[in-house]
Amino acid sequence: MTQQQSPAPAPEPAPEPAPTTVTTAAESYEERHVHSVYESIAPHFSSTRHKPWPLVAGFLRAQPPGAVGLDVGCGNGKYLGVNPDVVVLGSDRSAALVALARERGWEDQDQDHGGAAAASEAVAVADGLALPFRVGAGGRGGGDRGGEDRGTGRDAGVDFVICVAVVHHLSTRERRIEAVRALLECLREDGRVLVYVWALEQGSSRRGWDEGADQDQLVPWVMRASNKANKPRAKKKKKEDDDDGDGDQEPTATARDANGDRTYQRYYHLYRKGELEEDVAAAGGTVLDSGYEKDNWWVIAGRKDVRPLPPPPPAGSS
Repeated sequence: MTQQQSPAPAPEPAPEPAPTTVTTAAESYEERHVHSVYESIAPHFSSTRHKPWPLVAGFLRAQPPGAVGLDVGCGNGKYLGVNPDVVVLGSDRSAALVALARERGWEDQDQDHGGAAAASEAVAVADGLALPFRVGAGGRGGGDRGGEDRGTGRDAGVDFVICVAVVHHLSTRERRIEAVRALLECLREDGRVLVYVWALEQGSSRRGWDEGADQDQLVPWVMRASNKANKPRAKKKKKEDDDDGDGDQEPTATARDANGDRTYQRYYHLYRKGELEEDVAAAGGTVLDSGYEKDNWWVIAGRKDVRPLPPPPPAGSS
């Protein structure tokens, strides 16, 4: 039986700075409760992330051969080689996770087949609010301004983007909307983006959050003092997908307890039903599909209303 976790401490009250310092305050908070945490826990975090989530894998496999896409917040790179017939460029704010993605070796990927990202150069360190990729026509982002591709005459963005378990780490609604806008701006006019975020409605999960709970939470990740506890786990029969949980440990109330265990507090904004769709609309996008899967809300969106992708082929089919 699953042991009941003690509740995580409430997040520090959001500061109310002058307008000119709002962004700086949010960036500082996220540096402490997101970026520095993942830099510290990257190897252990990566060891708990193996199998792609089914809906995300299906979205990738449904892309036509030769399509070019992005994985923004790629972590250890587990999605980069899912479809060997497309090119996926990865980026993550964590240099430690990017290093792990580059070191994967794509052992499950035939590097001579298709255009799947197999080279270390295909993964970059980048902030989701300042992506280095060329933007599509109509975009205004930080990468190369796109317009049309001179070779094809097509809109110069990418065909698809995935962003899994990333946007919920931004601590203000304005920054979350800006992150969605940055994803949309990377797309061609007929491109699609798939975004996953943690849901508020998790009444049946071990976390126990549900309607009425605080949407802004600090979620603990504990690193045991013993080397054995922090080693990557031996490969066992994999679950249907990886749970973005709290590691294999119970939270403690302090940064370091008497046993030397260290607790890192990760910031999450828990999305209520319909909120992700609202953020897509506020970012100027069009919701093409949306739903709920295992404690997460997801949305497929575009810069305009486009026809849905065909269903993906069965896994393993040629």
